[in-house]
Amino acid sequence: MARIDGMRDLERAIQRLGRVPQTVATKGARAGATISLRAARRNAPVDEGKLKKGIILKRERRTKPGKTVYDVMMDPAMNDEFVKISAEGERSYYPSSQEYGWITESGRYVPGYRYLRKSVEDNARQIEKKIVDEAIKAAEKAWRGR
Repeated sequence: MARIDGMRDLERAIQRLGRVPQTVATKGARAGATISLRAARRNAPVDEGKLKKGIILKRERRTKPGKTVYDVMMDPAMNDEFVKISAEGERSYYPSSQEYGWITESGRYVPGYRYLRKSVEDNARQIEKKIVDEAIKAAEKAWRGR
């Protein structure tokens, strides 16, 4: 098997293999997404700790064979705890305000923590390396199994 050093080499190798077992894509994507999940939980602001507990990893529905995408997102089952309704009846979503910021009653803007965005941006190289490493392991295992 040819030497694979980066994401581009891995993509070319997958194209050469043709129909790649779905497990190769899944294992690599999950391993990379787990790094982002841990970083998001680590960097999430803590008041009661519900925000950290509410961050989950969810696999998106597969649209193309050989492709897997994971979302680091807020758990929809916890929406009752995250949705706040003011006395005036205005609805706000607590995780969004912590991510993007909010405007105080006096009109001052408070910037958000960007904990979800930074979980990917700050770890991009580490995520890419983990995806490539895991995908190579899975592809070599699948290749040997043929």
